[in-house]
Amino acid sequence: MGVRRFGRVNWTGTRTLAAREVRRFMNVWSQTIMAPLINAGLLLMIFTIAIGPQRGDVMGVPFMTFLAPGILIMTVIQNAFANTSSSLASAKVGGNIVDTLMPPLSAAELLAGYLWGAVVRGLIVAVVIAAGAFLLLGVPVLHPAWMLAFVTLGSMFMGGLGMIAGIFANKFDQLSAISNFIVTPLSFLSGTFYSIDALPGLLQAASHANPFFYIIDGVRHGMIGVSDSSPWLGLAVVVAANVVVQAVVWRWLDRGYRLKA
Repeated sequence: MGVRRFGRVNWTGTRTLAAREVRRFMNVWSQTIMAPLINAGLLLMIFTIAIGPQRGDVMGVPFMTFLAPGILIMTVIQNAFANTSSSLASAKVGGNIVDTLMPPLSAAELLAGYLWGAVVRGLIVAVVIAAGAFLLLGVPVLHPAWMLAFVTLGSMFMGGLGMIAGIFANKFDQLSAISNFIVTPLSFLSGTFYSIDALPGLLQAASHANPFFYIIDGVRHGMIGVSDSSPWLGLAVVVAANVVVQAVVWRWLDRGYRLKA
């Protein structure tokens, strides 16, 4: 078996995997970074033209100010999910998943490397959209620490879900189905474009059981200082959701579930 030349943690291997994941999406930045930013900008422009001043205030702030954090975090979580899911699915379909499984990396180290790519991509998207919202709409970031916490935890959560989807899917159409019928509806129906106070009681209760809602609500609190629920409650829910999701991913990686032939 040879002599183990590193300690309890293979820091070199983990950093290499993390760097590979970042380079993977940066090499095609026009598709992975620029395209989502353009889509977010178009959404803001369309809502400004179509609704803009005609819409009353929401939670005491102008509608476009309320909308900007929702579009920002919706774009972030979709990108974080796409980063890990496409990386794993591409490796499986292309038959080169062995290049990831063969190095001396534990399940936790594999998980950390993949999540790093998702978090970096999410933070890049968040910073650029937040800068654009400030320059074009005057939307500030009132509580940067809260915003950073929820963007980071939200990217980790979605990166973990992306890994679950990438491990489970054996074909790209299965991956697209998970994204189109689960991730996108949950992100759209979790307070991105509205306050959940406008929902009937049953739908409000369903929203409070959805971790997506707390991610969106927490980022809104971080940017503009208003939210439907306590940011501390949201932080606890998102941390707990991360623990569950990352535990599932760690277990699947440790067993080689749907990865090893």
